[in-house]
Amino acid sequence: MNSNNAHWEKVYQTKNFDSVSWYTSHLKSSLSIISKLNTDINKSIIDIGGGESTLLDDLILKGHTNLSVIDISPSAIKFLQKRLESHLDKIGWYIGDITDYKFSDNQFDLWHDRAVFHFLTDIESRVKYKNLLYKAVKKGGHLVIATFGPDGPLKCSGLTVERYSAAKLDKELGTNFKLLGSKLEEHHTPFNTSQQFLYCWFQVL
Repeated sequence: MNSNNAHWEKVYQTKNFDSVSWYTSHLKSSLSIISKLNTDINKSIIDIGGGESTLLDDLILKGHTNLSVIDISPSAIKFLQKRLESHLDKIGWYIGDITDYKFSDNQFDLWHDRAVFHFLTDIESRVKYKNLLYKAVKKGGHLVIATFGPDGPLKCSGLTVERYSAAKLDKELGTNFKLLGSKLEEHHTPFNTSQQFLYCWFQVL
């Protein structure tokens, strides 16, 4: 187990799902954007670094049956599987580091990432992520990505992060992705603090 795996496994083994800074009971912005981009409930959606979030729960309530999630922490995946045990057949389960993973021939219509990409502070990790992203999402498919915004925190969970504006993120992702829209949002943490998040959504060219 490398240091990234060990770090996140410790987080999910030692903290309650609702006592981490990124927790929110429902990912309202993500759900709203996904609804705009992905009206067909049969299309495939993957949640990157889904952790213990309720995104899959809410998508299932909306009728989605072609879902997947990947997380670096086996404990996080086990937590989700237990909570969603009556819907296991609707979800593809992946455990691994998104910068060092292969989905084989699997491709998705929509890739959702809330608060993973901003942890990739070195160029090599971002290149690996982007290469996998481009292979794993169908042409014409979509990317929804949320990072800390320009005035967001400099660290999260004890780790340094990279902050983004819409223009910076658009430039970082490159010409294979067309920026369709963006919004800033103040996320209120369980500790009565605020974090500025940037949401961007793209089409894969």
